[in-house]
Amino acid sequence: MPPDSTHRPTRARQRGAPPGDPDGAAEPIRRRTLVTLRGVALAGQAAAGLGAWLLGARLPVLPVALVIVAASLNLGLGLRRQRMTPRAVQVQLILDTVQTGVLLTLTGGTANPFALFVLAPLTLGAGVLSRRALVAVAGAAAVMIVAMTALAVPLEMRAGSILTAGTALGVGHVLALAIGGAFFASSAYRISADLAATKNALWAAQMGLAREQRLQHLGGVVAAAAHEMGTPLATIKLVAAELADDLSDIAAGRPGVAEDLALLRSSADRCREILRSMGAAGKDDLHLHGAPLETVLEEAAAPHRDRGKRLVITDLAGIIVRRDAGLIHALRNLIQNAVDFAASAVRVDAMREGERLHVTIRDDGPGFPPHLRTRLGEPYLTTRRPVPGQEGPGYEGLGLGLFIARTLIERSGGQLAFANDHGAVVQVTWPVSALIADDRAILPPNPAIQD
Repeated sequence: MPPDSTHRPTRARQRGAPPGDPDGAAEPIRRRTLVTLRGVALAGQAAAGLGAWLLGARLPVLPVALVIVAASLNLGLGLRRQRMTPRAVQVQLILDTVQTGVLLTLTGGTANPFALFVLAPLTLGAGVLSRRALVAVAGAAAVMIVAMTALAVPLEMRAGSILTAGTALGVGHVLALAIGGAFFASSAYRISADLAATKNALWAAQMGLAREQRLQHLGGVVAAAAHEMGTPLATIKLVAAELADDLSDIAAGRPGVAEDLALLRSSADRCREILRSMGAAGKDDLHLHGAPLETVLEEAAAPHRDRGKRLVITDLAGIIVRRDAGLIHALRNLIQNAVDFAASAVRVDAMREGERLHVTIRDDGPGFPPHLRTRLGEPYLTTRRPVPGQEGPGYEGLGLGLFIARTLIERSGGQLAFANDHGAVVQVTWPVSALIADDRAILPPNPAIQD
């Protein structure tokens, strides 16, 4: 069964994304939050319509139809599997503004007690959109307020009279203020909670990536040290040889001096051999800046080799890829997730199809819960429970593994897809050009440690 495609990286800069990440790492507002808040707004509109009908107002068919259409849009948004980009949020909020404004225009305009709800989408956007996008939503709200004032259809009672200021309208204003206050407070709370969760999750991702980068940079430091230490070591060996010649007469009567000079020369020779191998790593070994894909996969899987699960890696791509700390950390998180919940085995398969590179990670565990598959990759979402009787290393806790993996993979130009097929299946796809390594040498040769 082919995995379902989830989300593509967006080029828009998103609020909450770490600096220097042009693609953005986090949704400006979670799809689930937007669906919930739109549902509350629609429920408020329906309640207002029901209240007006109970008070004797005549409801036109068109506004009711608009509510149904808006509900359908809300349902469609909830069923989408793509991430909510800033552009998508902007479009949805503008549509909400227009729908609410038209509904209010046809039911009394600014005289409708629930007229303040035309500002609800603008309130949502204020916390998550860029200035330009927010201006667009505000413009839509301004247009609808003008329409509500100039084109308003008076609220007509079933008895034929026009609803004017009085007890019924006063009750409506009180209800509108109460419902509006609850809605705006709840929306502000939900959005602030989303932003806080995303911020904390990004911090965790950055900490994990920083650790991986420190380990990777250590290799470069070792090679650079070998390169720079070659010349002074050669000088030490040369001076030791000259001292042995100059002090040959003295050393003949003092065996300890001769032994010390011989030890100094042999130690210099030994250091020279060590530095030669380290310098060769800096000059010839692509492992510091690129490696075969199989090597990168093995490095990502290494911490999970001794956890009692059979871990098989097959590389049919046969290409040299960038040895990127973020890439390794992302793959390690995905493999950890598979090993945590596998019954006995995990397979990691890599293959190339034209200019696309696929890495598929399969386990024989319980798979992903179907009701969570549309939310996989969100921060603080715990996806599965371990196999009974088997202990996983705290993966039921914060649920950040897939979020961190998704963030780092999208930053590298890749996509994630999730499926169930006799266990969980995670497929990562990149353009080959996004991962191909530059095979230029890191350091030039140092003649002082060469033959």
